Parts: sequence; C-alpha cells; structure tokens
Amino acid sequence: MGIFDKFKKDKNNKEVNENNMLGWDAITKECERRYKGQNPQHFGTLIKWNFGGNDPLDGISIYDGGDYFHFVTYGLSELYEKESENKDISGYGMEFTFKLKKDNYENEEDEIKCICNILQSIARLTFTKGEIFKPYEFLYTGQTQGIDAKMKSNITGFITIPDTDFNPIDTPNGKLIFVEFIGVTNDELLAVKDKNIDVKSLYEKIGSDITNYNRKSVF
Repeated sequence: MGIFDKFKKDKNNKEVNENNMLGWDAITKECERRYKGQNPQHFGTLIKWNFGGNDPLDGISIYDGGDYFHFVTYGLSELYEKESENKDISGYGMEFTFKLKKDNYENEEDEIKCICNILQSIARLTFTKGEIFKPYEFLYTGQTQGIDAKMKSNITGFITIPDTDFNPIDTPNGKLIFVEFIGVTNDELLAVKDKNIDVKSLYEKIGSDITNYNRKSVF
C-alpha cells in the first residue's frame, strides 16, 4: 500500500479529530499573508468524504483579489491529525487554487458555486484514481462546452502552474504546494496535447493566470 493509498484509506475509515486543525490553520495563515484582514467567503462540505459524502474537499475559501476571485481548497492535504506515514508530505502534498475574473455575470453566485463544484470534481480524481496534479500540466477531457455556469464560454479545460500568490508551506503535517488551475480553450488544449507547445510556454503566451471567460484563444 502506497502512502497516498494509506491517506485515502484513513480518510474513508477513520473519524479524525477535528479539534486539531493545525493543517487547516497553516493554509489559512498563508492565505492571510496575501489577503490581510479579509474574511473570505467559505463553502463547507455538508457530508464529508470520510462519512460517505460525495465531495472530497472539506471546504473552499474565496478571497477578493480586486478584479478577480481567488479560490483555495482545503482537503487534499492533512487538515487535522497526521494520518499518512510520510512525515515529509501533508496528504497528497497539494491544495488547488483558481482565479476567476470578475465580470458582469448574470448570476455571480452561480459562477462561484460552479468553480467550487469543478474543484471538487478534480479533487475527486485524486481521491478515487490517485491523480496527483503538479505545476505545468494540463487537464483535457475532450469537453467542448464552456466550464462556466452557462456553458457558453470558450474555456473548456485547464493548465496548472505554481500559484503566483501563495508560497509552498511546511505545515505540522508536512509540506504542500498550491497548484493553480488556469482555464484554457479547446484549441489551446489541443496544441498542448499535440505537443505543438508546452504548458509553460502556453501560460506565458496567455499572459495572465486569471481565468477570463471572454478571452479569445491565443491560437
């Protein structure tokens, strides 16, 4: 059994002591370093994964970055007690982030909840299939509909980078990095998939880590 299998097994079968929130607090501390004094929106999971729920993340916080919303997940690392045998890495060693450009959305709350659902879905790949997401990778499913709530944008998938605002942290339960997802178009994904461009070069060509649903493809 690998260390990630051990972590997943414990998350499914062990009732953790949630009075010990040292891992959670370490994530929040790094967020507060960037967003001092903010009280972010937070979406908690009603029925947690280790109690048979469908959502692996215990919660997602959304900070106000000025012209964008900055999402950060809680749950891919060890938030409470140390559960995995690897003392150096906290859980899967990562948490996800995402920056969504503010816009004249018909329903802003729907767009925020849509991103939360997407982050839960991606995290579900980690918990069920062991997918570990690292910076400068891409996530292509063949989807041609937009990832926005109305499914009308040209943004259909993602690339990943190291989060540009949050530093890697060393928590009491081990180290973790913040892996930032950036929305990209189908043409951009196909270019990466066909090895016409690498992820890092595509990110530089896009020129921003903020996902803009109205952005045109760089190809």
